[in-house]
Amino acid sequence: MDVDPRQYENLAINDSDVHNVVLSYLIHNCYKESVESFIACTGMKQPTDYLEDIEKRKRIFHFALEGNALKAIELTEQLASDILEKNKDLRFDLLSLHFVELVCSRKCTEALEFAQTKLSPFGKEDKYMEKLEDFMALLAYKEPEKSPMFHLLSLEYRQQVADGLNRAILAHSNLPSYTAMERLIQQTTVVRQCLTQEAGKDGPPPFSLKDFLKS
Repeated sequence: MDVDPRQYENLAINDSDVHNVVLSYLIHNCYKESVESFIACTGMKQPTDYLEDIEKRKRIFHFALEGNALKAIELTEQLASDILEKNKDLRFDLLSLHFVELVCSRKCTEALEFAQTKLSPFGKEDKYMEKLEDFMALLAYKEPEKSPMFHLLSLEYRQQVADGLNRAILAHSNLPSYTAMERLIQQTTVVRQCLTQEAGKDGPPPFSLKDFLKS
C-alpha cells in the first residue's frame, strides 16, 4: 500500500526542529558566516566552540579539495594525530591525491618516487591493490586526463576524499558525521523501501531524492 501524503498536510512541524536541521547542515559544511547569520536571525543558542572547530575543518577541507593533500594531512595530524592512524583507508586516499597532483603537474619521476615510498606499503593488503594499479597506470599516459582512469583526476574524486576527511574529523570530535538532513533522507528511504516491499510488485516505485525534495 502507498501512503497518501495528504494525510500529513496538517501535521504541525516544530520550528526548532527545522532550525536544528538547517544549523546541522551549515555547521557540517563549514559555512561559518551563514551559521552566525542564522543563529542571529533565529535566536538559537550558539553551539560550544563551534567557531574554532569550523575554521580548522574548513582549512583542512579546502586543502584536500584543492589537491594539497600533504597540507591537509599536516593540519589533520596537528588537530588529532590519531585520526589517520586509525583510518588507513582515508590516509591512503589522501596520499593518492598528492600522487595525482604530481602526475597532473607532469612530475612523473617525483610521482613514481612518492608512490614507491608512501603508497607501495599499502600494496601488502589486497584491498588496495586494484586502486594502486589504477593510480600507477596514470604514469603510462602522456595525457592522463584522457586515460580510462581520468575520474581519479576529477573534482568529484577530490570532493569524495575531502568529505570523508571532514566526516572523520567530526566523528573524532564526537559530532555527527552526517547532517540531520542526510539522516532524514536515509530514514525516509528505508521507510519507503519497506512500504514498497509490503505492497508487493504492484506497489509504488522506489524512493528517490527527487521524490523527497518534491514532497
